[in-house]
Amino acid sequence: MKIKPNIDIVNALIRITVGLTIVSWSTAKLVKRPWRDSYLIMTMLGAMKVAEGIVRFCPLTLLYERYMQNEQNPIDSSATVTSRDSMEGLNEDQMIRQ
Repeated sequence: MKIKPNIDIVNALIRITVGLTIVSWSTAKLVKRPWRDSYLIMTMLGAMKVAEGIVRFCPLTLLYERYMQNEQNPIDSSATVTSRDSMEGLNEDQMIRQ
C-alpha cells in the first residue's frame, strides 16, 4: 500500500504543535498520578497526532475523502452481483444459468 500525503504543510505543522503540547501536558500529569490510565491514553493520542504531522498522512481524512467520492459517484445497482436472496425458489440448474 502506497501512502501519499493527504494533508498540507500548514495542517501538518499544526498537528505536530498540538500533538507535542498534548504529549508534554499528559506526561507531566502522568508523573504526578501514575495510576491514572487517562493520561497514558492522552499521551498515545498526542503521539499519533505528531506522527500524522510528520508523515503528512491522516487515515480519517482518507476515509472521509473516499466517502465523499462514493457519495458523488454512486454505484449502479444493476451492475451489482445477484445475491442469493433473489435466487430463492430456484433449483441449482437455474442458479448456474443466471
